[in-house]
Amino acid sequence: MSKILIVDDEPSIVEVLQYNLTKAGHHALAAFNGEQALVLARSEQPDLVILDLMLPGMDGLEVCRALRKDGDLPIIMLTAKDEEIDRVVGLELGADDYVVKPFSVRELMARVKAILRRAQHKPDQAAAVFQVGALRLDVARHQVMWGDTLLEVTSIQFELLRVFMANPGRVFSRDELLNQVWGYEYFGDTRTVDSAIKRLRARLRQASDAADVIVTVRDAGYKLSSDV
Repeated sequence: MSKILIVDDEPSIVEVLQYNLTKAGHHALAAFNGEQALVLARSEQPDLVILDLMLPGMDGLEVCRALRKDGDLPIIMLTAKDEEIDRVVGLELGADDYVVKPFSVRELMARVKAILRRAQHKPDQAAAVFQVGALRLDVARHQVMWGDTLLEVTSIQFELLRVFMANPGRVFSRDELLNQVWGYEYFGDTRTVDSAIKRLRARLRQASDAADVIVTVRDAGYKLSSDV
């Protein structure tokens, strides 16, 4: 049973999510503001947080920032349609995914399932180590190295690198990356992939002066550079 923390100040939304998560076999906790969310996240150690951006007092961005300082807890953000800037900032802070209100419960549940599944390493991947040039990814240790430098990456960034490094030179479309990394069928917004790639590139540039490790292939998608 996975433990999931819902953070939203709208009781009706919390009630719907608690019902559906419990029905799916999860243990659903609830917080109605940012301060409560941090207390519960630190005391209960949930497997996933569903976090609304618009909260009274400490908003969702502040909560996300604080959770990221604590560790790599998966976060799905709930945003309103007119919060494009905040949504992008949330992804920049390391949120794993976002869903726009009003949202489909079925879609959100699919994303929850995908993120939880991704967090559990498959047995045949446990000993996998990928090395491409100076870049090294160790699945068992959940580590990414550039030469002798240890890179701090989010779970999404780790999975993106794993896909690319397991298939050097192969071009992946945005839809393929959604399915392989996020683990759900395409729901209509591939900007999730573009934002994640942008953040991954920025992280890799911190360790190397080389050109972008992840290359954009026009009208096709992304691939791992041969010049790593």
